Amino acid sequence: MSSATVRSVRSRVAPAGREEDQRVASSRPRFQVITGGRSDTGSKHAVFDAFAHMKTVSIVHIVIAVMFLFASLLGSLVLRTQMVQNSFEQSQVQSNISKLNQDVEDDQARLDGLQASLPDRAQKMGMVPQQGPLSIDLEGYQPPSGQPTSEGQ
Repeated sequence: MSSATVRSVRSRVAPAGREEDQRVASSRPRFQVITGGRSDTGSKHAVFDAFAHMKTVSIVHIVIAVMFLFASLLGSLVLRTQMVQNSFEQSQVQSNISKLNQDVEDDQARLDGLQASLPDRAQKMGMVPQQGPLSIDLEGYQPPSGQPTSEGQ
């Protein structure tokens, strides 16, 4: 026998500082052989059933993951398509706005040109600019003959 075996057999008292090691060693589980378990035919079916259950659960998880990925891809595609459509509409609206602004500027330039030429055209037609305040005296007004007056009605 070795000296370590003799020492542990001789003394049941642990050396100083080793009391905790004994408690840990005594609290460890001990393995035992169990006899009379499953039969050969039963163990094959039990293993197959457990494997089939694991396979079913795994397939369900895989199907759920694939469906989630497909939904994410479809959602991303729909959002991207909507963004492209909105961008296209925005560019059309911007081009329409720029065309309308150009039309307004053209019309404003033409109006300014017409206003600038108005005095020259009026002089060509024989019109004279107004001088002093304008007043109309209707006291001596005679309606043309053949038209009834408002007083005679």
